[in-house]
Amino acid sequence: MERVLVDALLTQSREPCALLGALCGGEATAERAETLRLVLQRLEERGAGAGALAKAAHEVARGHLVPLLYVSQGGGPASPRVLRAASAALRSCARLAGPELAVTLAEEALRGLPDAPAVELLAAVVPCLRASEDAPLLRCLARASVELALAGDAPPAVGARLLPALAQSAEPALRAAWDALGSVEPGAEGSTGPELLVLCALAEKLLPKPEHHRDLDARLCGRFWRTVQAGMSRAQDALTRKRARYLLQRAVQVSAELAVDCSCDPQDTKGPSLFWWSEKKKDDLLKFWENYILIMEVLEGNQIHVIKPVLPKLNSLFECAVSEENGRWLFHPSWHVCIYRRMFEGENKILAKEGVTHFLELYEVKSLPYSPELSEFITGPLMDALSESCLYSRSPGQPLGSGSPLGLKLQKFLVAYVSLLPQETKSHFLLKFIQRMADRHWCAVPVLFLSKALASMPSCKALGGEGLLALRDVLQCTMITHQVLLRGAAQCYLLQTAMRLVDVEKVSLSDVSAFLMSLRQEESLGRGTQLWTELCDWLRVNERYFKQSSIGGSDGHEASLNAYVKNLVQEFVKSPGWEKESSFMPDWLEARLTALMVLLAVDVEGMKTKFREKQRTQNVLRIFLDPWLDALGKLGSHAYMPLLRTDRCLQLLVRLLHSCVPRGSGAQDDEVSAALRASVMSAAESVSQFVLRRLTMNELQDVADLDRCQLYLTVLAELVSLQVKLGWKAGNPVSRVISPLRNACVRHLQEAEGRQEPTLSHQVQTVVSMATLAALCEAADRHPVLQPDSSSAEAVDRFLSALPLSRVLQKPRSEGQSIGVCPLENGSVFEESSSSQGWGKVVAQYLHDQWVCLSFLLRKHQGLIPATESDVLKCCLPAVEMPVPTLQSALDVLTVLPAGLVLPVFHCMEVLVPKLLTSEETLCIESFDVAWKMISSLSNTQLTFWPNLKAFVHFVFNNEILTIAAKLKGPAYYKIKEIMCKMIEMSSIKSGVFNILIHHCCQSWLAAASGVAQGSFSSAKDYSELVLEACVFGTVFRRDQRLIQDVQTFIENLGQGCAANIILENTKREDYYVRICAIKFLCLLDGSDVNHKLFLEDLAIKLLDKDESASRSRTRYHENSLQHRVKNRVWQTLLVLFPAFDQNFLHGIIDKVFHAGFTNNQASIKYFIEWLIILILHKFPEFLPKFWACFSYGEEKIKTSICTFLSVLSHLDIIVQNIPEKKLVLKQALTVALQWCLSHNFSVRLYALVALKKAWYLCKALQFEECGAWTTVIECSLSQAESMHGAGNARKNWQRIQDHFFFSTFHPLKDYSLETLFYTFPRLSGVTEEEWIALDKFANFTDIPSNAGSQWYLSGTTLGELSPGDWSQQDQGSTLGEADSQSEWADVQKKIIPWGHSALDSDLELEFQDRAAKLGKSISRLIVVASLIDKPTNLGGLCRTCEVFGAAVLVVGSLQCVSDRQFQHLSVSAEQWLPLVEVRPSQLMDYLQQKKAEGYTVIGVEQTAQSSDLAQYRFPEKSLLLLGNEREGIPVNLIQQLDVCVEIPQQGIIRSLNVHVSGALLIWEYTRQQLLGCAGPPS
Repeated sequence: MERVLVDALLTQSREPCALLGALCGGEATAERAETLRLVLQRLEERGAGAGALAKAAHEVARGHLVPLLYVSQGGGPASPRVLRAASAALRSCARLAGPELAVTLAEEALRGLPDAPAVELLAAVVPCLRASEDAPLLRCLARASVELALAGDAPPAVGARLLPALAQSAEPALRAAWDALGSVEPGAEGSTGPELLVLCALAEKLLPKPEHHRDLDARLCGRFWRTVQAGMSRAQDALTRKRARYLLQRAVQVSAELAVDCSCDPQDTKGPSLFWWSEKKKDDLLKFWENYILIMEVLEGNQIHVIKPVLPKLNSLFECAVSEENGRWLFHPSWHVCIYRRMFEGENKILAKEGVTHFLELYEVKSLPYSPELSEFITGPLMDALSESCLYSRSPGQPLGSGSPLGLKLQKFLVAYVSLLPQETKSHFLLKFIQRMADRHWCAVPVLFLSKALASMPSCKALGGEGLLALRDVLQCTMITHQVLLRGAAQCYLLQTAMRLVDVEKVSLSDVSAFLMSLRQEESLGRGTQLWTELCDWLRVNERYFKQSSIGGSDGHEASLNAYVKNLVQEFVKSPGWEKESSFMPDWLEARLTALMVLLAVDVEGMKTKFREKQRTQNVLRIFLDPWLDALGKLGSHAYMPLLRTDRCLQLLVRLLHSCVPRGSGAQDDEVSAALRASVMSAAESVSQFVLRRLTMNELQDVADLDRCQLYLTVLAELVSLQVKLGWKAGNPVSRVISPLRNACVRHLQEAEGRQEPTLSHQVQTVVSMATLAALCEAADRHPVLQPDSSSAEAVDRFLSALPLSRVLQKPRSEGQSIGVCPLENGSVFEESSSSQGWGKVVAQYLHDQWVCLSFLLRKHQGLIPATESDVLKCCLPAVEMPVPTLQSALDVLTVLPAGLVLPVFHCMEVLVPKLLTSEETLCIESFDVAWKMISSLSNTQLTFWPNLKAFVHFVFNNEILTIAAKLKGPAYYKIKEIMCKMIEMSSIKSGVFNILIHHCCQSWLAAASGVAQGSFSSAKDYSELVLEACVFGTVFRRDQRLIQDVQTFIENLGQGCAANIILENTKREDYYVRICAIKFLCLLDGSDVNHKLFLEDLAIKLLDKDESASRSRTRYHENSLQHRVKNRVWQTLLVLFPAFDQNFLHGIIDKVFHAGFTNNQASIKYFIEWLIILILHKFPEFLPKFWACFSYGEEKIKTSICTFLSVLSHLDIIVQNIPEKKLVLKQALTVALQWCLSHNFSVRLYALVALKKAWYLCKALQFEECGAWTTVIECSLSQAESMHGAGNARKNWQRIQDHFFFSTFHPLKDYSLETLFYTFPRLSGVTEEEWIALDKFANFTDIPSNAGSQWYLSGTTLGELSPGDWSQQDQGSTLGEADSQSEWADVQKKIIPWGHSALDSDLELEFQDRAAKLGKSISRLIVVASLIDKPTNLGGLCRTCEVFGAAVLVVGSLQCVSDRQFQHLSVSAEQWLPLVEVRPSQLMDYLQQKKAEGYTVIGVEQTAQSSDLAQYRFPEKSLLLLGNEREGIPVNLIQQLDVCVEIPQQGIIRSLNVHVSGALLIWEYTRQQLLGCAGPPS
């Protein structure tokens, strides 16, 4: 049409120059610019370019078009539409005016880069430049354009128009562009996208077709292919990846069409080329690259259900990539790496897991040749992907604690891959692998499984000193995690890795010992474990082959382990000459190292002899420890022994005694421990005298000496414990220092009371004396034999009780104060003054020690504590006999002490509050509040939180306090309940809080019930809510929390195979231990005891109320939701309580039990309810009438809930056992079963048939002749059920319900056990594994003893042997999982990507049609009018349909609908690619008339009297579809404006389709006709 109009205009205007002047003179609009373009192009086509017209073209270009590019009519930048029209017009001007104009404009535009108008100008005039005459200019333009594109922020026209124009212009420009592209540094950050943009723009010339083939061929350049690979695998944006795939696809097509062999320069001489082509293997190559591109395109969809069937094609890529003849790579392995990198770096974690799994499985079935690229990929992207914890989750259906499938695959892969590596590269790979583990901070789960995979490697000499150092770095990474068990297990595996992979000839014993010190002995490396034995055996085998150590022998021979350890001890005990008396205490690290190596050497020596002898062990110890024992023996007599030496000797003593205790089975019979203790006790007198002197003779005078004080007290405590084990006899070496030590400390403290201005040395001695008294009190508490005689004890008690509790230790005077230089870990030093902030720590420790002494006094003289101050007759012990001031002081000191030092204060409050609760309730409540505030503020402080929480619970929930508070029913009672609720609430965030609370309360109540402890069991009833919440406790964990628990269970299941299980104490903080504790507590209660019976009955009522409230809160709930779990736990507990129920109590709750049977419940809950009803009816047949009454409700009211009671009826043989006269019951059962066999509901009929079959067999077994009249009816019904052959799965379901565990194997009496309740039933009924509590967990929880009659813990039938598959009612049809078993599918899903394989443009500011055109999208002339449609869902669906089929525009009533979430959910961003126009319903009449005037045929989608059949109608090209309203259709006034109505033929009864469906059918039919080219005039 435009062409006709321009020709008419030129014909009418005889002077083209005048016409051009007229077009340039008016308003500079986009329409005028486009008209000018059309006129100039038509003049160019006519060949009129001489004389006046050339001059006019020159003037139009210079005077109008060039300014138009830079400034629009409004003064701002020109719009994209104006830019394109003006640039096209400029190209015609340049051709009409001659090349000189093109050169001038190009040179001016070159100076204006990088502005968008300059780019548009260059794109317009470059095709007019001459190849030879303008070659220098073309080269300059090409270089500038490439540099501009590579800068990353170039205008879109550079890649879309300028670069393609340069490529088409001449060979010099193409060569210059290619050279400029190659000058960029390869692999520069952010360069891949711009490089691919340039390559796509030049693709037609760099990858030419046969008819245009040139010397310049990008296929032969390695840089080109590396850029393509980087774009496909590492690019973050989809457009860059699309460009890379386009280049690859074009290169393959060009190679096939050229039919010429070619090869890219290989990166190395050994491997294959990045790209090669051979006509002999054309078919194989085409198949390979077709599959490769298909996989890369499918990965763009990021949908796992589409991607998973394509993965088998990846296997075929590997099969094609390796030669069967020589086992070498045919295709460069970096292409395969690109696929995996693309899978790893996407947002879809499921896809990443599939990719990791697929790669790890490769080496299980294939032996791929070595490739450096694959090795780098494993230590790079693969390890980055493996750092994601979520990849290690269990597969569906995998048993709890069975370990991560990915972890097992990683283990197999690493073993297989390393075994295939050449020997010269194996060491390098493993070193790099371990170093990559140390490069980042890993989460607990990934580092555990990576360490486990390394530990599974076969022994090989692969690592030297650098490798051992890298393993040390990895150990440091493991220390970050808070998961102690996982951390310990990882350390065990890393030690096993070292033993398997380290080449002992390249490392010294010093290196090994330094590595061992990186392990935490309290978490992984302990004597007596299997790991310790492995380490000793490794040292024994290799001790002669280690590289010579700096401490080892100097005779040129390799030092043995014995010589190394002997020298190590000598060097450790030796005192350096530069040591000063004022130096700080040495680091404990050397003592730990020496103690560890001594014990290892002793055990290695023990392995060398078949039978270990006590005398030999002592001799071996003597060989190593003689210098140390000699020094210990001289401590008491050599007053001038260097201080550093004494410190080291005592540190080694402590570490040896702590480390020598074996873990595991042989812990009770160990000669090394016994010999070591005997050696230490031989020097006990010397050490004791030394400690006495140092603590009492004012030798500790500096703040730094307080650390020594702690060391001396630790040594004294160890000596006391050893002496007690050997037998505490009067006059033993240790006992001889206790009394002088105590008396000297009291004397020092008494002297300190009178000092006005104490010096630093005096205050340090005061702190030392108080710390010593605290240590003696703690020792006397643990070992009563240390209690002094009554006379001396009374004096000490009086003194301690009279000490002021609130007085803060005074700072020493500044005169002559000491300044110590304290070495830090990094080697630097800091100066600390006694009056500096460090003094606060000293004061806090002093207060702590004072309260330790007071706690000892309060427990010792608990009987002297009066309830009120008026009860005090003679105040001999003020702190004990005046409890109110003492408690107030405790509250004050809680606000001062740091969290790690408050335990003794809690212990004091635990003694004081029960005495004062009646008379000083307000003060006691304040103590509860202050203590709780401290605990709640510590919720994130791991080291101090748990000990403080335990002490807090022992204090607030002391049974004596609970009993008194329950009797008073005052504010204290409600405060305790408030704290109880807050602790339960905290448990949902921090696992383990509720465990400590319920454990303490249950133990104290049991102790009170047995008369062992104070308090009364009757208080338990007042706090039964605690047990109630414990019985139903357990949160639904997040996915990451479940993963941690799964992995912890996996580690625990390894048993003694993992040393961490033996060394680390199970804290039992998992949520299920709360329920275990409560259930075991309930099992120990005696139903014959009145208090116990009242408690159990009260708990049962509250459990039923809990179930009822849960049912009311939500009538429908998901399987395994929190509500489901709570209800499940309620009925489990009720079944546990059932033996304690008598008939009178059941009369009160039986209606609630039956009512629960009518409630909508999950299957697992129904089984428990049915079981409880069966047990009730069996034990108390008096409730049978109530049971029969449950069947009398109308079927509509109870619906399928009747199945619950029919299931109960199926166990009629159990119910009637205690009924003498069974005839009436059997008759009633048959009547009820037959009645419900006629139900309309199929499920009800099935359950009724089961009940009828069971009851009838029982009748025949008991030979009841009265039922003979029913024989025909019943036998006929059962026979018909057995031979059921109706439609659907009726017969199959009848068989399945009979095989169901509840009807076939389950026995309500024999299976009544904890095992069935908490493990078998949840497992068989589909409850999540988190709810399965195995019987061994009950047995392992020894804090609450098992019931003496615990034979009911185990089931008496084979029910536990069943698996869920034995009774599953799910149809066993084909599943998606079957897709995985296919080797390779013939056809797979491939999402259409409607982008053309040409230069791609990402300019989203273009008009919709232009942007779609750039993407290769076809736009039709169809207009869809949806202004009458109201619902956003219909509009969103229509928008998506219109975009998919290329409609020109979608007309809506309001553009506000685009922001509606329902619209967006259906449109899936189609509105971004489709023009939307707003036409309100009131404006439709005018709009339709306008479109009819433009030549559109207005078609109504409506059923009318004259409507045409869609199957017969032929759409014209310019069609407008008008869609009606959802309810009212098209209004009558608009129907009159239609050219034609089209209706959709239908065969059904419903008279209309959804408006979106109707519109979609017509849009598709229009598109189909246009594609087939069958559009014609309307029919």
